[in-house]
Amino acid sequence: MGLLTFLSDFGYRDHYVAAVKARILHLAPTQPVLDITHGIEPFNIAHAVHVLNAVFRDFPAGTVHLVGVNDLGGPRGAWHAALFEGHYFVAADNGILALLTDGQPEELVRLAATPTSSPTRDVLTPAAVYLAGGGALTDLGPPPTEYYQLMNRQLRLQDHRITGHVVHVDHYGNLITNITRASVEAVGHGRPCTIHFARETVRDVVPHFQAADPGDAVCIFNSQNMLCIGVNQGNASELLGLHFDSQVDVRFPAESQA
Repeated sequence: MGLLTFLSDFGYRDHYVAAVKARILHLAPTQPVLDITHGIEPFNIAHAVHVLNAVFRDFPAGTVHLVGVNDLGGPRGAWHAALFEGHYFVAADNGILALLTDGQPEELVRLAATPTSSPTRDVLTPAAVYLAGGGALTDLGPPPTEYYQLMNRQLRLQDHRITGHVVHVDHYGNLITNITRASVEAVGHGRPCTIHFARETVRDVVPHFQAADPGDAVCIFNSQNMLCIGVNQGNASELLGLHFDSQVDVRFPAESQA
């Protein structure tokens, strides 16, 4: 039996998570389940995609990820299961799978389901348990004729500049951008860079936030190789006035310093 993870926007105050766990226990008493988080902001698709994308590859291939976020079926009232990079995902047709896979899942099926007041428990959970038990994705339903598409923010790459945006603000107020280490290396060609956001300029990317003095803004690449902005021992979002979708620029000198 494979591993099953569970991520939701259900929070920790109510019975919703326990109800799903009880359904899993009823369907497969020995099924291992690992909670990723239930603290996704309510209905926040971008938050869910960020958390999933940051961690799903750390699990063994074949892991099934149960995603109970904004789960009422999207505008078409549909629920899907997908295979992507060797992992299975079950989620509402609300754009999560399109964003996670950049619109290119390796396989995608529409789950046979009728509307329910608890779709994660009643629709997604049985499908996830079936997959974790070794069932075939194609047994769950046919390929959809269409599904709800959302597009990720794209980087703007120029000869001497990269323009990106904040895609997540974490628990500490650190700002995670969609600017990758690979894009900085590809555009920079070894040139020094400066990072510009709000009215601030940071003149280097350092290994960790503690490399700056307390209270100073600092930039690092995180473990997913995404450019992050923080304030050592402070909340960067509050102190810098930056939030989801705020613009961040990485600039390079016109002449090579080599």
